[in-house]
Amino acid sequence: MKKLQHKPIVGCMRWGVWGENFTTGQYEQIIHQCLEIGLDIFDHADIYGHYTTEADFGHALKGNTSLRSKIKIITKCGINMLTPNRPHHAIKSYDTSAAHITKSVEQSLQNFHTDYIDTLLIHRPDILMNVEEIAATITSLKNAGKIKSFGVSNFTTSQVALLNKYIPIEHHQVEISVTNLCSFNDGTLDQCQLKNISAQAWSPWGNGLFTDKTEKNIRILSTAEELAAQYETGVNEILLAFLYAHPASIVPVIGTTQFERIKQAKAAMQINLAREDFYKLWCASTGVEVA
Repeated sequence: MKKLQHKPIVGCMRWGVWGENFTTGQYEQIIHQCLEIGLDIFDHADIYGHYTTEADFGHALKGNTSLRSKIKIITKCGINMLTPNRPHHAIKSYDTSAAHITKSVEQSLQNFHTDYIDTLLIHRPDILMNVEEIAATITSLKNAGKIKSFGVSNFTTSQVALLNKYIPIEHHQVEISVTNLCSFNDGTLDQCQLKNISAQAWSPWGNGLFTDKTEKNIRILSTAEELAAQYETGVNEILLAFLYAHPASIVPVIGTTQFERIKQAKAAMQINLAREDFYKLWCASTGVEVA
């Protein structure tokens, strides 16, 4: 029986000046296209586009409460980036202080022209993070209705366990793909299942898979092409079906500016990848058969 999958999240990192530099009209168009195929969760971070992409996306929502009510917004905070847009930053660093998290959320609310964020993630683990301070800050923001749910990104399992002692972690966004198998083996996906944490995969198609002609990538693509022919689908769909096969119900974050690829991500939900075919891709990635 095909298990229920969670629909992909639409990643917006490359929609602004870090990528296609969409106009407001183009933002509106692709948001509506996503909604038409049932995808309504959009992933952001305060730093995207050197702190500009949230506001660019927000222009499409300004004054349009009906559109805002149809979508869910994820955003992240905690990185201080070196950029002319933040001239007071002396060095790239991490900040999960109460003041920084609160200020970041208030800025994101302003950028999106909304009074709540559906999900806030801590973008990177702060070496100096005070977990009790984070928990108190997030609780206060939740109680004020400014964020609906909370999670982390790129944390280790021990960091998740430490923070989860003080506040429930509902989401963990981390790199997971056929080219990056770490989360399958380092306890991340085990922990997500154990603690009922939503596992979100960034770069789910594999970082550099289609551009870097390494022996590993050639093996993976060759195997994916064979399976695509077998399942009568495309390579992109097979690469996501690899993630969907896992019982942690991995949710891919699709970081593309091309609506056609977003549609492929949605189509991948319908593929029930056989166990042996999962292991064909696994072995293509590792270069060896399983022990």
